[in-house]
Amino acid sequence: MIRFLSYIATIVLGSLLHIASAQANYRLVWNDEFSGTALNEDAWNIEVNGDGGGNAELQYYARENVTIEIDPASGESCLVLTAKKQNYNGKSFTSGRLNSADKVYFTRGKIESRIKFPSTANGLWPAFWMLGNDFKDVGWPRCGEIDIVEMGNAQGISRGTQDRFFNGACHWGFYKDGAYPNYARSTTNSYSLQDGEFHIFTLEWDEEYVTMYLDHDKYPNAEPYYKMGVSDMSGDWGTGFYFQHDFFIVYDLAIGGYFTGILTPNGITALNDGDAKMYIDWVRVYQMDDDINAIVPDDWEFLEGDVNKDGKVNVSDVTALVNMILGVVHKDQLYADLNEDSRINVSDVTSLINKILGI
Repeated sequence: MIRFLSYIATIVLGSLLHIASAQANYRLVWNDEFSGTALNEDAWNIEVNGDGGGNAELQYYARENVTIEIDPASGESCLVLTAKKQNYNGKSFTSGRLNSADKVYFTRGKIESRIKFPSTANGLWPAFWMLGNDFKDVGWPRCGEIDIVEMGNAQGISRGTQDRFFNGACHWGFYKDGAYPNYARSTTNSYSLQDGEFHIFTLEWDEEYVTMYLDHDKYPNAEPYYKMGVSDMSGDWGTGFYFQHDFFIVYDLAIGGYFTGILTPNGITALNDGDAKMYIDWVRVYQMDDDINAIVPDDWEFLEGDVNKDGKVNVSDVTALVNMILGVVHKDQLYADLNEDSRINVSDVTSLINKILGI
């Protein structure tokens, strides 16, 4: 066995893949790779309702539309939200939404998720976002909201660019004279985000700013697509009062609503040819060493070296790591950079072999 493992390390000698360090001084405090056979409900709440979300949405959120499935294109095990054209409880559509309220929540840090969006044309509204964990006590928008990415907006539809048109946004404060404070910034990206590929969305959140990035793994020097200060303590609407407390995570695949500009079922064309699926490969939360405050399930642990994410560290992970180095599968620094030098290469194979052998 030792000779076999050494042989695997030898055949990839010299195949170096340098990737930029994504972690800086951050430490992983929680993640969900969605690699089990069912959703971990110690971390997630599946929402079941047809109340329209305050946005005139047209779907009924059903438990059956939130699943763990294998993405047929990549082979990755994913959280899947499925939108369906289906008469159910007085609605013409069903879909999926879940949140981590009171189960996983934190103040500041970095949160990343790898997502594959469906085609939104026309009427789908997929989103990855956060709400203040005091939502049930103080309501919205006083709890604060951070929208890391939304797609399917009416502007993208009207311009014929909805596969590239996306936005980040923040909402906070309270209604005064019929208005409340918010700031949204939209982007028409240079390449499609509905191309059948996964894309990574990153939020960096500290005492001064919330900052959002697209595909930071591929373009580490790219400018953020969204940035807003969160330290202002002047006045009742100061952002510092609303963005320096615990937030939880939300994923949903809404259908119709004000955001899309489509308020009736006959305007929804995205489901004419069948169901639509939003795939989430993983979500990861990091915090600075001197600012770790995340509340996570008691049984959470990060299993270093579990490259194929099957809950074990063994020779199959060596094969998975070799395939990652050779470009056969998606390269994932979190699980593959065992020696923590911000590169994935043969030295990581050696580190993994030593770990398996107990050296």
